Amino acid sequence: MLMMDLCETKIDEIHLNGALDRETVPNIWKELTEWKPKSTQVKVDLGHVNRIDSAGVVLLLHLIEHAKNQNCHIMLAFVPDQLITLIQLSNVESLFADHLITQKVE
Repeated sequence: MLMMDLCETKIDEIHLNGALDRETVPNIWKELTEWKPKSTQVKVDLGHVNRIDSAGVVLLLHLIEHAKNQNCHIMLAFVPDQLITLIQLSNVESLFADHLITQKVE
């Protein structure tokens, strides 16, 4: 099950948990498209997403576009390797390029 938690901070944050796939995306689609950001930048924390498929990739692209239309920039944090692989296989790196926060593992 996917859970979404909207936090109000200096930079809004969305925390996604669980699976982000064709079974969970329809349940959160309406909530995300009706969401109105309260700042010019929103961080989407994907650190607790344990599964993602192409439906999840499309949802994230639509979220980025939805926010952009409201003068808000989405930054994806703690991006799972599975999402990076899907982005590369789908040849949509350019659509995500300005929206990924890279973490360095030491």
